[in-house]
Amino acid sequence: MISTSDFKKGATVEIDGALYKMEDVHHVKTKKSAVYRVKLRDLRAGHITERTFNAGDKLPVARVERRKMQYLYGDGESYTFMNSETFDQIMVPQATIAEALPYMKESDEVQVVLYGDEALGVELPAAVELVITVSDPGVKGDTATGATKPATLETGLVTNVPLFLEVGDKIKVSTSDGKYLERVKS
Repeated sequence: MISTSDFKKGATVEIDGALYKMEDVHHVKTKKSAVYRVKLRDLRAGHITERTFNAGDKLPVARVERRKMQYLYGDGESYTFMNSETFDQIMVPQATIAEALPYMKESDEVQVVLYGDEALGVELPAAVELVITVSDPGVKGDTATGATKPATLETGLVTNVPLFLEVGDKIKVSTSDGKYLERVKS
């Protein structure tokens, strides 16, 4: 059980048979007592809901496990991951990991979040390195303005990059917002 005083971002709890991850926790003092406003992400359905808890309320902790796995391949409906130690493979539905797909390439190592044998999602690193596959050529002498152009990366993600970058360049992209961070030296 986890008490309201121990609520923190990232904690996983079980409410009415559903698994939730705490996305945001705010302690609010009212005239009568203190309450906690919590944004919860349903780990199975993916939607976010907001609930209020009184100080001292307790919730059961959901025991989730994060296991390092290698992304093998996807067929559009499900994606296959392999445990690098035991070589066991699991299939994860596309809806479960849709947000992570633009940042994963085959053979990448990722953290798969499991509840028993059920995959609840994928945790990505803060940034990933991807290669530009489609981009318009930059205009020479137009680099002082900080202008950008759209570029399609090897996973299909489209992001804005500086004009001097070309097809074949490897860049670092933030997995939180999909924005260009820096060019990676080969």
